[in-house]
Amino acid sequence: MILVTGGAGFIGSNFVLDWLATQDEPLVNLDKLTYAGNPANLASLADDARHTFVHGDVCDAALLQQLLQAHQPRAIVHFAAESHVDRSIHGAADFIDANIMGTYRLLEAARGYWAALPTGRQDAFRFVHVSTDEVYGSLAPDAPAFAEDHRYAPNSPYSASKAAADHLVRAWHQTYGLPVLTSNCSNNYGPYQFPEKLIPLLILNALAGKSLPIYGDGRQVRDWLYVGDHCSAIRRILARGAPGQVYNVGGWNEKTNLEIVHAVCALLDALRPRADGQPYARQLRHVQDRPGHDRRYAIDARKIERELGWRPAETFETGIRKTVQWYLDHPDWVAGVQSGAYRDWLSTQYGATDEEV
Repeated sequence: MILVTGGAGFIGSNFVLDWLATQDEPLVNLDKLTYAGNPANLASLADDARHTFVHGDVCDAALLQQLLQAHQPRAIVHFAAESHVDRSIHGAADFIDANIMGTYRLLEAARGYWAALPTGRQDAFRFVHVSTDEVYGSLAPDAPAFAEDHRYAPNSPYSASKAAADHLVRAWHQTYGLPVLTSNCSNNYGPYQFPEKLIPLLILNALAGKSLPIYGDGRQVRDWLYVGDHCSAIRRILARGAPGQVYNVGGWNEKTNLEIVHAVCALLDALRPRADGQPYARQLRHVQDRPGHDRRYAIDARKIERELGWRPAETFETGIRKTVQWYLDHPDWVAGVQSGAYRDWLSTQYGATDEEV
């Protein structure tokens, strides 16, 4: 069995669902259930004996030790993190606690557990740390994409906290020999994503007749990775990755934010047209850019293809269609995450009025 942290969040819950859909190996799912951790993501597993959910915090050292001793996992896959750049700008403390201290506590618990394993199980054990391309900073328009040896240059409290966690993971391998693997992924999108992130925010605001907020000129470039492809990459890293190695995971889909807006609007025009027949793109509104906004990210994912044989299965066109259709097909899930706290956040971040929220 494996231990997954943050398995009720966006990427974590997709990983848990995909894991149990593709194999029979059980897992323990540890999640603190902050605002973005949603038990509804895992509703289909309510009667699945292979899934054990534990409500708890990766900063709780005693709980971590208890779980490891009780369940004896062969691997840990570490998703648990605060992940929204905008929230980190407004309040960095939660990011320092969850991303740095949480990773430290988990590494220490894993080290003690791993050191006591018999030789065969010790050799087979793995600790997979899921990180982000944002640790590398910002790229010039014509610069080569981020490779695994690109220097770290985080520009937000969020990316700085993830960079610190990456360094801790590396140090626990170099100093103690813990068999770690790190992945640095590009922008994920897909089902179950909390609607503070760009694509679900666009979909839900468009359908509600609200403005579609775009930072600055909207020409920031990101590499977009469908979450199902990311999950398959992590499974491949866990199965075949070499301890101590870093693998960049990307979708080979560089798009500007404006391109994303127009792609989402075009799909909604076709799948759920506005009652007045007007295009959804007319709802676009440029808002003040956020501080320290990185201009471009791009992932060079050739290492994971060359060494582990992984490539994304989805193009942006197929992935974004699946994503838009999923949100159209799951109005109950959408209603469940649009709480008062989320509405307050939109008002704070984008300056929206109560009516727009």
